[in-house]
Amino acid sequence: MAANDYRGYLRNHTAMENGEARLHTAHGTHRPLLFGTLAVMGLLQVASSVTVLLHLTGYLQEVNLSSAEPVQETHSEHMMADALRDEKKREKPRKKNDQLPKAHLPIKAPIDFSSTDPNSITTVYWDETRGTHTKVQYHDGRLLVEEKGWYYVYAKTCFRYAPDHATRKQDVSNVQLLQYIYHEIHTQPSKSRPALLSKSGGTLQWGNQNYNLYCVQQGRSAFLNKHDGIYVSVSNSWMLDPEPEGTYFGVFKMSK
Repeated sequence: MAANDYRGYLRNHTAMENGEARLHTAHGTHRPLLFGTLAVMGLLQVASSVTVLLHLTGYLQEVNLSSAEPVQETHSEHMMADALRDEKKREKPRKKNDQLPKAHLPIKAPIDFSSTDPNSITTVYWDETRGTHTKVQYHDGRLLVEEKGWYYVYAKTCFRYAPDHATRKQDVSNVQLLQYIYHEIHTQPSKSRPALLSKSGGTLQWGNQNYNLYCVQQGRSAFLNKHDGIYVSVSNSWMLDPEPEGTYFGVFKMSK
């Protein structure tokens, strides 16, 4: 019995040695793989740390922006070029037939109105050569429209009197300076009176100052048919200022 226990002890001792030997062999086999894994993890940690550091310093951001800018600029240039081409297409110059009717004429000088009658109303004549008009004709002091529609009509007349330079001595202590805008309807008989569109002016008491000036300006909308005419008349026309900046007449179409 004791011999059997001794042999069991020896057998167990041998098995334990064999087991330890196999354990040492297994550890010896996996040790290089373990070291390699640790080395790779260390390298990844170092790379991650370097990447974070570069982001914090802004280096990578600058590199990304510098590499992305040329693409973005090229894309923007193409968009701007396309927009400019579209704008040029939309801004094609109007043909003459497409232009809106309009006219602006300064007063015709020199002025030679012989009447000094304060009750006399005289039609003003305008300088076609110094003015502009498109699809509106000028004849005998009148603007004649070529298209019917709603127009804005305007006129400005300036009156001045300087006793020392006047060709005629006139009492201007109580003088009326009036401006009228008339509408001649083309279809009405020639003997019919034109329609009065607007009237403006005032009564002046100038006295004997060296220089006296008074201006009347008015404007309004009116519906004009084709070939209708408009013109301006004033009282005391002999006092009209011949400067084109002070006395002028015009019209432009607003809508159909």
